[in-house]
Amino acid sequence: MDINQLINVIKKKIENNIVVTELQIEDKSFLHKKHQSFNPKKFHIKIKIKTEDFKNLSKIEATRKIYSFLQYELKNYIHSLEILFI
Repeated sequence: MDINQLINVIKKKIENNIVVTELQIEDKSFLHKKHQSFNPKKFHIKIKIKTEDFKNLSKIEATRKIYSFLQYELKNYIHSLEILFI
């Protein structure tokens, strides 16, 4: 899977599970290129998300929800996931 496909999959999975006001997904893989464990088939993804669905959740609970939507991608295609709730 390439980065554009992965971003589309992430976007669909998030939007299918919660009502999103704002969603930005960025490839930050360049941050890991010099790491010894760097794998070009796994990506560093940064998600900025705004949703009323997480209004009453702690950051940890909201993060767990995102992780639950993306279990397969985290296991197979994501090296690092950064989530900002805006």
